[in-house]
Amino acid sequence: MTSVITGDIINSKSVKLPKAYLEQIRTTLQVLGKEHTDWEIFRGDSFQIEIKDPLNVFWQCVYIKASLKTIKELDARMAIGIGEKTYHAKTISEANGSAFINSGEVFETLKKEKSNLLINTGHTDLDNELNVYFQLALMTMDYWTPNSAEIIKLSIENPQLNQKQLGELIGIKQNTVSERQKRAALSQLQDFDLIFREKINSIL
Repeated sequence: MTSVITGDIINSKSVKLPKAYLEQIRTTLQVLGKEHTDWEIFRGDSFQIEIKDPLNVFWQCVYIKASLKTIKELDARMAIGIGEKTYHAKTISEANGSAFINSGEVFETLKKEKSNLLINTGHTDLDNELNVYFQLALMTMDYWTPNSAEIIKLSIENPQLNQKQLGELIGIKQNTVSERQKRAALSQLQDFDLIFREKINSIL
């Protein structure tokens, strides 16, 4: 079993400096895997990445979203597919299997559903439940400011650092870090990630 994220960058054409968002998404995806083998960028503002451990896929979506939203007006619309990888290729665009099919199918419904995050595991009841949870999480995540997104991004990149140490990375005080994490709902997202992992583990 594996997981695949198919996504695109919202408002990419409205950003005055397209190089900025392209560099941002490329840098973000490089943290998560190898270009071509694990991820690719298509048509300038669309991307696909395989997250080999499905238990990690929601948290990686949070990371991608936070990374993009550090740039004002940018956001990511992502579709998660979980399933098998039945055809291995040199590039992810040539790979195939139910994980890729599930991701592509739910990606086509994102705009229609007016959602920025949906999942397709092939288990309808589980998908319906998780997609309700996603919509609740997006009520906060979709409205992150660049400051909120930055603190989420840093917190995910540096789980071993405390609030004081995170603050030192960007020149703010510990209490400011705490306030930004609370506004961004970091603790609640971490709690949901544990629930997500339990739900996905039940079908692996």
